[in-house]
Amino acid sequence: MAITVMQRTEMKYLLSAEQTDFLRDRLKGHMEVDKYGKSSIASLYYDTPSYQLIRTSVEKPEFKEKIRLRSYGLATEESPVFLELKRKAYEIVYKRRVQTTLPLVRKFFSGEGDICAPGQINREITAFRDYYKTLVPACMIICDRTAYFEPGGDLRLTVDEDPRYRLDDLTLTESMSGISLLEAGRTILEIKIQAAMPVWLAKILSEGGIRQGSFSKYGEAYRQQLIRAQII
Repeated sequence: MAITVMQRTEMKYLLSAEQTDFLRDRLKGHMEVDKYGKSSIASLYYDTPSYQLIRTSVEKPEFKEKIRLRSYGLATEESPVFLELKRKAYEIVYKRRVQTTLPLVRKFFSGEGDICAPGQINREITAFRDYYKTLVPACMIICDRTAYFEPGGDLRLTVDEDPRYRLDDLTLTESMSGISLLEAGRTILEIKIQAAMPVWLAKILSEGGIRQGSFSKYGEAYRQQLIRAQII
């Protein structure tokens, strides 16, 4: 199974349609769209029955963590999916990512064994599961993503269109539909870097009036659901 470890800084921005067009145009010559082009991504977030993980996250602590299962397009019982454990401490993101399949994920969350071969990553993900004891599918987040990379560098950038969510039919195999999280035309820009932001990119953001913000798709879905339930 493929196992990935990442440590980086992630910065988020909410863009208007005009800012999105401006950014795409100015990235030419600096970054390239990856081989997948624009693709639909579904992320199934697991949480405790009391939503402990997302309730902690929206309070914006210095340390927070979450676990999700990701597919690129609709999944099948045999196709690869990716279980990701993400932790954020003092603005640095640490991610553990394991390639697996849906049957193995179901066994893992039912407490039957490990998610991958023995080693540090397996111990971390298993310890996370065992600490929270009961983790169940809680929210599906879907978006249409275009990913950019810097040839020869480690800079990565993604633009997510039509981010949406649903709280029922929590499976990666059936549908990519959901309730929109943003107004039509708005996008989410994420910049992922392991060092300092390059000067040329900082200049583009400044010229486009693109200001860093804070936005969690799962957090916004949770907030919207509370509003719908007239809790807030």
